Parts: sequence; structure tokens; C-alpha cells
Amino acid sequence: MSLVFRLGAERDVPAVVGLIESAYRGEASRAGWTTEEHLLGGQRTDAEAVISVLRAPGSVMLLAEHDGMLAGCCQLERRAGDEVYFGMFSVSPGRQGQGWGGKILAEAERRARDEWGARSIVMSVLAQRPELIAWYERRGYRRTGETRPFPYGNARFGIPKRPDLSFALLVKSLASGAP
Repeated sequence: MSLVFRLGAERDVPAVVGLIESAYRGEASRAGWTTEEHLLGGQRTDAEAVISVLRAPGSVMLLAEHDGMLAGCCQLERRAGDEVYFGMFSVSPGRQGQGWGGKILAEAERRARDEWGARSIVMSVLAQRPELIAWYERRGYRRTGETRPFPYGNARFGIPKRPDLSFALLVKSLASGAP
């Protein structure tokens, strides 16, 4: 099954929010393996957050479609130096486990390297998601050893179901010849 990639636009906001929410929160997210429902309740994102990605200079929302339907997405944001931030990565729960996540990640890395000249790509992942971190490690990412606190008290990022949440920072070199 092939994916078609394109950059998101404001007309895509409702579909992107729906996709991200379904991949991580609520009962629908339990159909896939990326659910965070056991760690967080409430929302994962909202229209305002997606619009801010679309409007920010040096930031895009990459969409993956299959048969004209949104199947996955991710945010790419240029950072200082030759670094790109990767976030809001989502694959439709009913389509997880088919290799689409790896294809979307590879396309994001290719665009960051070839179109923006990025030498590295970074992300933050809930440290309490070892299976997700392991998935990224199998694709060449490594833990930096740095962590970031979870924004407790800000329901915009979800309602924590445990008191020890934090983010692990991961990085991958995109330089030619890098593993």
C-alpha cells in the first residue's frame, strides 16, 4: 500500500486534530499501539496548536494519505544550526503495524536533510513509553541523556494519570554516511 505525501494547510486542521487525538487518546487509540491512554487523559492537541505549526516560519505539517484519506502526519520545525525538530507524529490506529510509521518517518528525515540541509533530527518522547523509544532506536535514534519535565497543571497537554511523567530527548544524525 502506497502513501502520498503533501504539506498540510489550514483546511486540513480538523482532520489532523482528529488523527492525532485518535492515535493517542480515548477509546479509539486502543486499536493501535501508540496509545497514551494509560498515562494521560484529556486532549493531545487542538486546532490552535496545529494552526500554530502551519503558520510558524520554518515549520510544516507533513501529511501522508492513502486512497485520498489522511493516514498519518508529523510536524517538522527548523531549529538553530542544522537541526530539525520532529513532533506530532501520528498514524491512524487502524493502520498501525503496517509499516506506514516507518515510511512517514523516513520521508520526514529525507525532507529535513535534502530540502532543509539538516544534519540532525530531534524529538521528545514520553520516557514512560519504552516500547516507543525502542521503535525509534531501531531506526537509528539514540537517547541524548537529557530529559524535560512534563507540563503538569496545563490541561492543554493532557491530564496526567501518574506523577512521574517526563520526556526523553532522542536524536539522529542525518549527515551523509551516518548510521
